[in-house]
Amino acid sequence: MKFFVDTADLNEIKDLAATGLLDGVTTNPSLVAKSGHSNFIDLIKDICAIVSGPVSAEVAATDFDTMMAEGLYLSKIAKNIAVKVPLTPAGLKVCKVLSDQGTQVNVTLCFSAAQAILAAKAGATFVSPFVGRLDDIGESGMQLIADICEIYRAYPNFKTEVLVASVRSPMHVVEAAQLGAHVATIPPNVIRQLFTHPLTDKGLAQFVTDWAKTGQKILPDGVQPLKTRA
Repeated sequence: MKFFVDTADLNEIKDLAATGLLDGVTTNPSLVAKSGHSNFIDLIKDICAIVSGPVSAEVAATDFDTMMAEGLYLSKIAKNIAVKVPLTPAGLKVCKVLSDQGTQVNVTLCFSAAQAILAAKAGATFVSPFVGRLDDIGESGMQLIADICEIYRAYPNFKTEVLVASVRSPMHVVEAAQLGAHVATIPPNVIRQLFTHPLTDKGLAQFVTDWAKTGQKILPDGVQPLKTRA
Protein backbone atom coordinates (compact mmCIF):
# COMPACT_ATOMS: atom_id res chain seq x y z
CA MET A 1 0.00 0.00 0.00
CA LYS A 2 1.20 3.49 -0.85
CA PHE A 3 1.16 6.22 1.79
CA PHE A 4 0.21 9.77 0.86
CA VAL A 5 0.15 12.47 3.50
CA ASP A 6 -3.00 14.57 3.64
CA THR A 7 -1.73 18.05 4.44
CA ALA A 8 -0.56 21.34 2.97
CA ASP A 9 1.94 21.98 5.79
CA LEU A 10 5.41 22.13 4.23
CA ASN A 11 7.21 21.38 7.48
CA GLU A 12 5.13 18.24 8.03
CA ILE A 13 5.73 17.11 4.44
CA LYS A 14 9.50 17.64 4.72
CA ASP A 15 9.68 15.77 8.02
CA LEU A 16 7.66 12.79 6.81
CA ALA A 17 9.40 12.68 3.41
CA ALA A 18 12.70 12.23 5.29
CA THR A 19 11.43 8.91 6.68
CA GLY A 20 11.30 7.42 3.19
CA LEU A 21 7.75 6.22 3.87
CA LEU A 22 5.97 8.89 1.86
CA ASP A 23 4.75 8.11 -1.66
CA GLY A 24 2.77 11.27 -2.38
CA VAL A 25 0.75 14.18 -1.01
CA THR A 26 -2.90 15.17 -1.17
CA THR A 27 -4.17 18.68 -0.59
CA ASN A 28 -7.59 20.30 -0.73
CA PRO A 29 -8.95 23.83 -0.32
CA SER A 30 -9.59 23.30 3.39
CA LEU A 31 -6.02 22.11 4.04
CA VAL A 32 -4.58 25.01 2.04
CA ALA A 33 -6.65 27.46 4.07
CA LYS A 34 -5.49 25.80 7.29
CA SER A 35 -1.83 26.09 6.21
CA GLY A 36 -2.12 29.88 6.05
CA HIS A 37 -0.06 29.93 2.84
CA SER A 38 -0.95 33.02 0.81
CA ASN A 39 0.02 31.70 -2.64
CA PHE A 40 -1.54 28.37 -3.62
CA ILE A 41 0.51 27.91 -6.79
CA ASP A 42 3.83 28.53 -5.04
CA LEU A 43 2.76 26.14 -2.28
CA ILE A 44 2.05 23.37 -4.78
CA LYS A 45 5.38 24.01 -6.52
CA ASP A 46 7.19 23.69 -3.19
CA ILE A 47 5.41 20.43 -2.37
CA CYS A 48 6.23 18.98 -5.79
CA ALA A 49 9.89 19.80 -5.22
CA ILE A 50 9.91 17.88 -1.93
CA VAL A 51 8.02 14.77 -3.02
CA SER A 52 8.65 12.88 -6.26
CA GLY A 53 5.34 10.98 -6.11
CA PRO A 54 1.89 12.30 -7.03
CA VAL A 55 0.84 15.61 -5.52
CA SER A 56 -2.90 16.24 -5.69
CA ALA A 57 -3.84 19.86 -6.42
CA GLU A 58 -7.56 20.54 -6.46
CA VAL A 59 -9.49 22.79 -8.81
CA ALA A 60 -11.62 25.46 -7.16
CA ALA A 61 -14.32 25.92 -9.82
CA THR A 62 -17.42 23.76 -10.23
CA ASP A 63 -18.40 24.46 -13.86
CA PHE A 64 -16.78 22.51 -16.68
CA ASP A 65 -15.12 25.36 -18.61
CA THR A 66 -13.43 26.97 -15.61
CA MET A 67 -12.54 23.60 -14.08
CA MET A 68 -10.98 22.56 -17.37
CA ALA A 69 -8.89 25.73 -17.55
CA GLU A 70 -7.78 25.36 -13.93
CA GLY A 71 -6.94 21.70 -14.46
CA LEU A 72 -4.81 22.43 -17.50
CA TYR A 73 -3.00 25.20 -15.63
CA LEU A 74 -2.35 23.04 -12.58
CA SER A 75 -1.12 20.13 -14.71
CA LYS A 76 1.72 22.28 -16.03
CA ILE A 77 3.14 23.09 -12.59
CA ALA A 78 5.15 19.86 -12.35
CA LYS A 79 5.29 16.38 -13.85
CA ASN A 80 4.04 14.78 -10.63
CA ILE A 81 0.84 16.83 -10.35
CA ALA A 82 -2.42 14.91 -10.02
CA VAL A 83 -5.27 17.28 -10.78
CA LYS A 84 -8.02 16.79 -8.23
CA VAL A 85 -11.63 17.14 -9.40
CA PRO A 86 -14.96 16.52 -7.66
CA LEU A 87 -17.10 13.51 -8.51
CA THR A 88 -19.71 15.48 -10.45
CA PRO A 89 -20.74 15.28 -14.12
CA ALA A 90 -18.55 18.30 -14.92
CA GLY A 91 -15.68 16.91 -12.85
CA LEU A 92 -15.76 13.58 -14.68
CA LYS A 93 -15.78 15.36 -18.04
CA VAL A 94 -12.63 17.18 -16.98
CA CYS A 95 -11.19 13.88 -15.75
CA LYS A 96 -11.77 12.26 -19.14
CA VAL A 97 -10.08 15.06 -21.08
CA LEU A 98 -7.07 15.33 -18.77
CA SER A 99 -6.64 11.57 -18.48
CA ASP A 100 -6.67 11.21 -22.28
CA GLN A 101 -3.89 13.80 -22.38
CA GLY A 102 -1.76 11.78 -19.95
CA THR A 103 -2.39 13.87 -16.83
CA GLN A 104 -2.93 12.12 -13.51
CA VAL A 105 -6.39 12.82 -12.09
CA ASN A 106 -7.66 12.26 -8.56
CA VAL A 107 -11.47 12.13 -8.42
CA THR A 108 -12.47 13.17 -4.93
CA LEU A 109 -15.58 13.18 -2.72
CA CYS A 110 -16.60 9.62 -3.59
CA PHE A 111 -19.27 8.19 -1.30
CA SER A 112 -20.69 5.22 -3.23
CA ALA A 113 -19.56 2.26 -5.29
CA ALA A 114 -21.66 3.55 -8.18
CA GLN A 115 -19.66 6.79 -8.18
CA ALA A 116 -16.41 4.80 -8.11
CA ILE A 117 -17.47 2.91 -11.23
CA LEU A 118 -18.07 6.22 -13.02
CA ALA A 119 -14.63 7.51 -11.98
CA ALA A 120 -12.94 4.40 -13.35
CA LYS A 121 -14.83 4.64 -16.63
CA ALA A 122 -13.75 8.29 -16.92
CA GLY A 123 -10.13 7.17 -16.68
CA ALA A 124 -9.29 8.49 -13.20
CA THR A 125 -5.83 7.68 -11.88
CA PHE A 126 -7.21 7.68 -8.34
CA VAL A 127 -10.66 7.66 -6.79
CA SER A 128 -10.92 9.00 -3.24
CA PRO A 129 -13.67 7.42 -1.11
CA PHE A 130 -14.09 9.30 2.20
CA VAL A 131 -14.33 6.64 4.90
CA GLY A 132 -14.36 8.86 7.99
CA ARG A 133 -17.17 11.06 6.74
CA LEU A 134 -19.32 7.99 6.03
CA ASP A 135 -18.61 6.66 9.53
CA ASP A 136 -19.70 10.06 10.89
CA ILE A 137 -23.22 9.60 9.51
CA GLY A 138 -23.60 6.00 10.66
CA GLU A 139 -22.58 4.27 7.44
CA SER A 140 -19.57 1.97 7.02
CA GLY A 141 -16.67 3.63 5.25
CA MET A 142 -14.69 0.40 5.14
CA GLN A 143 -17.58 -1.48 3.57
CA LEU A 144 -17.43 1.04 0.73
CA ILE A 145 -13.71 0.33 0.30
CA ALA A 146 -14.44 -3.40 0.23
CA ASP A 147 -17.18 -2.91 -2.40
CA ILE A 148 -15.01 -0.74 -4.66
CA CYS A 149 -12.01 -3.06 -4.44
CA GLU A 150 -14.19 -6.06 -5.29
CA ILE A 151 -15.68 -4.29 -8.32
CA TYR A 152 -12.33 -3.06 -9.61
CA ARG A 153 -10.78 -6.54 -9.28
CA ALA A 154 -13.60 -7.92 -11.45
CA TYR A 155 -12.64 -5.59 -14.30
CA PRO A 156 -8.91 -5.69 -15.12
CA ASN A 157 -9.38 -2.91 -17.68
CA PHE A 158 -10.12 -0.53 -14.78
CA LYS A 159 -6.75 1.05 -13.97
CA THR A 160 -8.04 3.44 -11.30
CA GLU A 161 -6.41 3.07 -7.88
CA VAL A 162 -8.48 3.16 -4.69
CA LEU A 163 -7.16 6.05 -2.58
CA VAL A 164 -8.67 5.81 0.90
CA ALA A 165 -9.36 9.31 2.21
CA SER A 166 -10.81 10.88 5.37
CA VAL A 167 -8.66 8.51 7.41
CA ARG A 168 -9.17 9.01 11.15
CA SER A 169 -7.12 6.29 12.87
CA PRO A 170 -4.43 3.62 12.38
CA MET A 171 -7.19 1.00 12.16
CA HIS A 172 -8.55 2.70 9.06
CA VAL A 173 -5.11 2.26 7.49
CA VAL A 174 -4.79 -1.40 8.53
CA GLU A 175 -8.30 -2.31 7.40
CA ALA A 176 -7.80 -0.55 4.07
CA ALA A 177 -4.59 -2.53 3.53
CA GLN A 178 -6.36 -5.78 4.40
CA LEU A 179 -9.03 -5.01 1.80
CA GLY A 180 -6.43 -4.38 -0.90
CA ALA A 181 -6.75 -0.62 -1.31
CA HIS A 182 -3.89 0.79 -3.34
CA VAL A 183 -3.31 4.02 -1.41
CA ALA A 184 -4.21 5.64 1.89
CA THR A 185 -3.92 9.38 2.30
CA ILE A 186 -3.27 9.95 5.97
CA PRO A 187 -3.08 13.01 8.23
CA PRO A 188 0.41 13.51 9.72
CA ASN A 189 -0.71 12.73 13.28
CA VAL A 190 -2.21 9.39 12.21
CA ILE A 191 0.98 8.43 10.33
CA ARG A 192 2.92 9.01 13.54
CA GLN A 193 0.41 6.94 15.50
CA LEU A 194 1.30 3.98 13.27
CA PHE A 195 4.73 3.87 14.94
CA THR A 196 3.32 3.68 18.44
CA HIS A 197 2.77 0.61 20.60
CA PRO A 198 3.11 0.47 24.40
CA LEU A 199 5.13 -2.75 24.25
CA THR A 200 7.62 -1.12 21.88
CA ASP A 201 8.05 1.77 24.32
CA LYS A 202 8.33 -0.61 27.28
CA GLY A 203 10.83 -2.86 25.54
CA LEU A 204 13.02 0.04 24.41
CA ALA A 205 13.05 1.53 27.90
CA GLN A 206 14.21 -1.82 29.29
CA PHE A 207 16.95 -2.13 26.68
CA VAL A 208 18.20 1.38 27.48
CA THR A 209 18.25 0.65 31.20
CA ASP A 210 20.05 -2.67 30.80
CA TRP A 211 22.61 -1.20 28.40
CA ALA A 212 23.40 1.62 30.83
CA LYS A 213 24.16 -0.97 33.51
CA THR A 214 26.93 -2.44 31.34
CA GLY A 215 28.83 0.86 31.31
CA GLN A 216 29.65 0.34 27.64
CA LYS A 217 29.24 2.53 24.57
CA ILE A 218 29.27 1.80 20.86
CA LEU A 219 30.90 4.97 19.50
CA PRO A 220 34.59 5.36 20.37
CA ASP A 221 35.71 8.50 22.20
CA GLY A 222 35.86 11.50 19.89
CA VAL A 223 33.29 10.16 17.40
CA GLN A 224 30.24 12.38 17.34
CA PRO A 225 26.73 11.46 16.19
CA LEU A 226 25.94 12.41 12.63
CA LYS A 227 24.07 15.68 12.21
CA THR A 228 20.80 15.32 10.37
CA ARG A 229 20.15 17.53 7.38
CA ALA A 230 17.63 20.33 7.85
